[in-house]
Amino acid sequence: MKVLIINGSPKANGCTATALSEMASVFKSEGIETEIINVGNKDIRGCISCNTCAKNKKCVFDDLVNEIAPKFEEADGLVIGSPVYYGSPNGTLLAFLDRLFYSTPFSKHMKVGAAVVSCRRGGNTASFDVLNKYFTISAMPVASSTYWNQVHGFTAEDVKKDLEGLQTMRNLARNMAFLMKAIADGKEKYGLPEYERGSFTSFPDGK
Repeated sequence: MKVLIINGSPKANGCTATALSEMASVFKSEGIETEIINVGNKDIRGCISCNTCAKNKKCVFDDLVNEIAPKFEEADGLVIGSPVYYGSPNGTLLAFLDRLFYSTPFSKHMKVGAAVVSCRRGGNTASFDVLNKYFTISAMPVASSTYWNQVHGFTAEDVKKDLEGLQTMRNLARNMAFLMKAIADGKEKYGLPEYERGSFTSFPDGK
């Protein structure tokens, strides 16, 4: 099995990376392959709603989004980590995720998702909520832990002192590993749940 880990921090070895590395060590012990992609230090523009991806099956801007898309398709799970900026995830990460989720034609159905946030003090639950919405609009089961998926600290060394936060990361990774394995077993035994996409509610007549 494979998990794709997206680090939305511009610091490849900072607070967010410390939390994600804690998860990666558990995935390794569970026999799950991981790849960490650093997004926060890249030049990634936002979606311009051109809908070219509907025809080309990829984003019109040929950058990291299109490079990562096949890895996302292949993965059984996706972990998204971000620092907190003004009570929200890193803007570069959000631009990346908007385009990645919208431009990819493949189904995300039953891929397991997990969001991780790091902060010095506040804004963590608001950022956590934003990241989880990418999963819940895409029919992706969301992995949880024994506390909200967050670590606290101003530096990576601070985060290493957040023993409960690191414990939360390890429990999150174990739960995510279990979910992925259970879904794989269920798919083989029962098949995946029925997936309806025919209805699209809109009110163009204003009524």
